Amino acid sequence: MEIVLKNTKSKYFEIFSLPDLDNIHETFKKSSIKEPLDAEIFAVNELISSHQLSKLKNHFDKINICSMFIYSNNRETILSGKSLKIDSAFIKGQEIKNKLLIFNSKKKDDILHKGTLRSGERISSNGDLCIIGDVNPGAIVSAKKNIYVWGKLLGIAFAGKSGNKNASIASLYLNPLQLRIADVIAIGPKDKPKNCYPEIAVIDKQTIIIKPHLIESKN
Repeated sequence: MEIVLKNTKSKYFEIFSLPDLDNIHETFKKSSIKEPLDAEIFAVNELISSHQLSKLKNHFDKINICSMFIYSNNRETILSGKSLKIDSAFIKGQEIKNKLLIFNSKKKDDILHKGTLRSGERISSNGDLCIIGDVNPGAIVSAKKNIYVWGKLLGIAFAGKSGNKNASIASLYLNPLQLRIADVIAIGPKDKPKNCYPEIAVIDKQTIIIKPHLIESKN
């Protein structure tokens, strides 16, 4: 079963693979979801009972999922969905795979976002993430590689999601609520930055340190 979470503007958000409904919490615990999202469930040749869907629906209610839609080529799965008043559509297995391909094609390794991220908003990248604007308190940014904020970083930033300890987090004004690089977590400083230059957070001896972000000239 593949689950696509989208924001209310129908922009691609993230795809989750859920092979076992007993591990729902483990699958979604890394996503601090605050904004209302829609969930589309893609099940090819899978029989999902009404009990299983009810369990999934109850969990979605806890993480601010406002609507669900099921695509399946299994009639019993469709009936299970309709019994719980979940919008469900019976379509061929290949059509389901084609829909998933469309979502996967929207996944970009690197993301450039222009504009301020407000509380409850989130951006996740499968490569580097570059933001031209501020990341306000309550906003969450994450990337498998590096994060660059050309503005104020005041929210939560998670770089190196895939375990890359060489990843970094850089900002013109680095005063986050929390930083995370790979499996190393640090709480943001209590005092506001007094420096007038960009700073970068990296891992040094299993600790996140912040230092000036100096750009070397090639001349």
